[in-house]
Amino acid sequence: MKNSVNKRIQEHLDFELNRLEIALSSDVLSYSGPIIDGIENDFLQIVEDLSNDGNLLNGNQLNVDKKRISVILTTEGGSSLAVERYVNILRRFYDEVNFVVPSHAFSAGTIFCMSGDNIYMDFFSVLGPIDPQVKNREGRFVPALGYLDKINELLTKSSKNTLTPAEFIILKEFDLAELRAYEQARDLSIDLLKRWLVKYKFKNWEIHNTTKKGEPVTEQDKILRAEDIATKLTDNNLWKSHGRPINIEILERELKLQITDYGKSPDLQQIVRSYHTLSADYIRKNEIGIFIHTRKYI
Repeated sequence: MKNSVNKRIQEHLDFELNRLEIALSSDVLSYSGPIIDGIENDFLQIVEDLSNDGNLLNGNQLNVDKKRISVILTTEGGSSLAVERYVNILRRFYDEVNFVVPSHAFSAGTIFCMSGDNIYMDFFSVLGPIDPQVKNREGRFVPALGYLDKINELLTKSSKNTLTPAEFIILKEFDLAELRAYEQARDLSIDLLKRWLVKYKFKNWEIHNTTKKGEPVTEQDKILRAEDIATKLTDNNLWKSHGRPINIEILERELKLQITDYGKSPDLQQIVRSYHTLSADYIRKNEIGIFIHTRKYI
């Protein structure tokens, strides 16, 4: 009985995904769950199969742009290294990569979104501060910036001779190699963010519309804007929390990042919500860790 119910739900998911493909005029890949190392080969196969599928669904012609893919992304975050592999794969097969965030894309998910040509959100959607997840000596994923901030705090107290005995023990026992891994994860996240923003998100940004209104945008302008966004998104003191939700209003006002508000298109908003609600329910009931869905794969 459960298998037959799941089969019907999968058919409904395929139907809703097809509606998204038509509405977005693109191939669509849905990804829900943590972004982890080790499944890059699976991701490659799924994307390659979708790209090579042609404009057909069940024998019917699809009116979509095969050079464009839209990624429906819902994630708490994960590995920056995995994100880099995913981006390389998507860009190998597609000229334009867009991201649609129905609910949330935190940390590494935010970095992933910044590799897109366009980011689609509505008032409910949120991104998050960038705090890469790194495995500690026990094998657990931990937020790198949180550890670095604490170490810097202890070092500052030590320089002022205000370190308590308990804090001294914590500082003394901290693994320097582990600390270096956290620093490298932070630096990689910032580097990826700056590179992708300039190369993809800002590629069609030609004229200033704020402080230098009407003036042409230079390559240096793009680099400086990307550096400002990267600095702010990796500033724990600014956001106070690894999971702090950053909505479309804050992204546009504070970070000067252009977001496409799909809420202004009620039809598209309804389709996105319908798909997200159905897929979230399917994932929850089947206890699926990572859910990837295309018209060729579920």
